[in-house]
Amino acid sequence: MSEKYDLIVIGAGPGGYVAAIRGAQKGLHVAVVEADRAGGTCLNRGCIPTKAMIHASSLYREMNEGGRFGVYAEGVSYDYEKICEYKQETVDALVGGVQQLLKGNKVTFIEGKGTLLPPENGMNAVSVGDETYYADNIILAAGSKPASLPVEGIDLPHVVNSDGLFALDHAPESLVIIGGGVIGVEFATVFANLGSQVTILEALPKILDNFDKEISQNLKMILKKRGVDIHTSAMVKGFSETENGLVMATYEEKGKEAAAAGEYVLVAAGRRPVTEGLFADGAQPEMNGRYVKVDENYMTSIPGVYAIGDLIGGIQLAHAASAHGIRAIESICGAPATQNVAVVPAGVYTDPEIAIVGMTEAQAKDQGIDVVCGKFIMSANGKSLITKEERGFIKVVAEAGSEKILGAQMMCARATDMIGEFTTAIVNDLTVPDMLRSIMSHPTYSEGIGEALEDVHGMSLHTAPRPSRR
Repeated sequence: MSEKYDLIVIGAGPGGYVAAIRGAQKGLHVAVVEADRAGGTCLNRGCIPTKAMIHASSLYREMNEGGRFGVYAEGVSYDYEKICEYKQETVDALVGGVQQLLKGNKVTFIEGKGTLLPPENGMNAVSVGDETYYADNIILAAGSKPASLPVEGIDLPHVVNSDGLFALDHAPESLVIIGGGVIGVEFATVFANLGSQVTILEALPKILDNFDKEISQNLKMILKKRGVDIHTSAMVKGFSETENGLVMATYEEKGKEAAAAGEYVLVAAGRRPVTEGLFADGAQPEMNGRYVKVDENYMTSIPGVYAIGDLIGGIQLAHAASAHGIRAIESICGAPATQNVAVVPAGVYTDPEIAIVGMTEAQAKDQGIDVVCGKFIMSANGKSLITKEERGFIKVVAEAGSEKILGAQMMCARATDMIGEFTTAIVNDLTVPDMLRSIMSHPTYSEGIGEALEDVHGMSLHTAPRPSRR
């Protein structure tokens, strides 16, 4: 028999490698199975490379706009190959760090594709190639992949997903993006910054459709100001090649057929779980559609087999997968939960950044919760004026009466860093007065948090006077 483990993790992405390391820290004998590099989609083809390209492209745009600050430069240009090298250096450094952490925690790294086998002699089993490995517990963390569209022309060479776009050796002169979700608007930001003509086709009524309405409206306005052509309620019908080598995307908008052409088309229509080859015959756990069904501890219908991250649906974010992995390990070790996995912040790395956590005002009202809200427009924030940020805001949603924090929506510089303050407030049942006990340093973007909280009472110091909400 092959070596037996306390835990085998299939997938070394942000859910899998975190679970493996935490399991090892808890004294378990752990192996992780991965067919690709450590870090999964997030480190190799998702969060990290996208944000690196946003940083580089934003720097290029800022240099060209330096005249706003009295700083002028001539002949500013970019080298796309160098941008890609910088992106890859960043990725490689983080992947190398994960590999060292696994090694340092004595986690066995098994290279290959893992397949869950039916339990054998009371033990769970995984096959990797011709080898079979046994463990008391198994965590499925195979992640997700870009979703496709069932339309004509989807296989044309210049119709790509996010993986294919990363593989390009140049910035397209024109790019049509199918999907106005997080992936779509972040890539639109990158290539609009670099001077590409970008068109977004979104089937839903607004971009970032699951975000606060004001966020969607403001972002649409800002992207349009930067030259991005945006069409919502636009249902794509198919793709075809034109005589001059472009790809034509045909779509229906408000009952009329239209078309948009680009050197490349990016299909950013969401992601789907990687379940192909994950289960041997007789080893598939109970499913919830295409997703693996789990309980509150992320155990599947098979005893000792857990599933986390994008495999189980819900919020598809790296930090959510990591939290799932930690909770699964705590369950395996009989330890109490240390994190509130129901409260997950989300960020969009456009410019300005967007971050949300908890309920929006509309969601709270849909659930019959009476709320009070506070809002601060960041154009009155000193740090935002210094850096000439685009119009943004911070909004807080609190329960009426108790003033317990229920949610927050932010669209401003450093929003993805500052949202953690509201996340902490929600999971600890803090109220508006609780948060207002803290003094915000000046000048900082975070002063806007205090102003939004004060606005719950109509008492924001840097907002035009209006009647108190008490």
